Amino acid sequence: MTIMGPQDIDTAVSLAAQALRGVAHLDWAAPAAGLEWNCHDTAVHMSSALTNYATQLTGRESEDFVPFGIVPDPGTGPDGLIEILTTTGGLLSATAAVADPGFRGWHPYGSAGADGFVAMGVVEVLLHTHDILGGLGVHDWEPGPELPARVLDRLFPHTPRENDPWRTLLWATGRGELPGLARQTVWRWYAYPVDAGRVLLCDISPLAAADLVAGGTGGFAWAEDGPADGTRRAAGSVVKAQEEGRYRPGWGPYAIIRASDRRAIGGMGFHGAPDADGRAEMGYDLVPSARGNGYATEALKALTGWALRQPGVAVLAATVDEGNAASHAVVRRVGFTEAGSGEGTIRYALR
Repeated sequence: MTIMGPQDIDTAVSLAAQALRGVAHLDWAAPAAGLEWNCHDTAVHMSSALTNYATQLTGRESEDFVPFGIVPDPGTGPDGLIEILTTTGGLLSATAAVADPGFRGWHPYGSAGADGFVAMGVVEVLLHTHDILGGLGVHDWEPGPELPARVLDRLFPHTPRENDPWRTLLWATGRGELPGLARQTVWRWYAYPVDAGRVLLCDISPLAAADLVAGGTGGFAWAEDGPADGTRRAAGSVVKAQEEGRYRPGWGPYAIIRASDRRAIGGMGFHGAPDADGRAEMGYDLVPSARGNGYATEALKALTGWALRQPGVAVLAATVDEGNAASHAVVRRVGFTEAGSGEGTIRYALR
């Protein structure tokens, strides 16, 4: 995983400011490309995001953003908005440089340290500069390959790498197309996926789950025979839990991402948050083309390790059909032991 630092946000803001100055004479009341905001409001949002990311690194405990944003003085034009952008970019850069290396601030896509919030800031700057320029008729701007490649490695572990990094970042955020891949209709980034070496696990959010239930990709690039029915059913349980107010981030299904080609090859996760006794039920499936390679064992070992480090978790449970020899072998290799049987299944527990 690439570690990003203050110099990355400095570079992104410098590239953006240079490009935006070239269109500062145009009317920023025009709609930004692909957004509901106009160009003026998109620039304000960009600077507000940088400010919010800086405040998340100040060491305060939080479960939300600070309730404020950038409000330009009345009559502020494009030149003033660009000045605000460079200033707020400097604020994030300076805060990241002195942030406690062990601190992680809250973000709805997962808590992150300084390098994570820098990467998020770079994403905001590059993408919204693209949106503003597109709204003003400039469709060929590119920030070069280095920054997009670094951001993809830091925040988009589920995104294929065989294409140009900038085009890939645009595709990963619903702004473009790539050969052989469906256009993204939902997307997010992952500050800290569960790393199992040959595979990574990225939790399936309610928005991604709803897309899977509707027959979409959930924002992942799947192997040709995916996603499997079991993953779509698990996604349905996330949607239901969200509707009923029971959803807890991290305690639903995860997409299993093969590190070699960044393709999703299955799902693994929890049937819900731990109960009052600290018990959580687990399950998984792999697409047929990925079976027999040890991926499920590696993923289960990493995800159970994550779960057992969470407060209040006492035991993890899994139920396997009696005839599913491969799954019996997987759970046993990870350390699950038999805890009962019935109705054609064997129950396992890991304490």
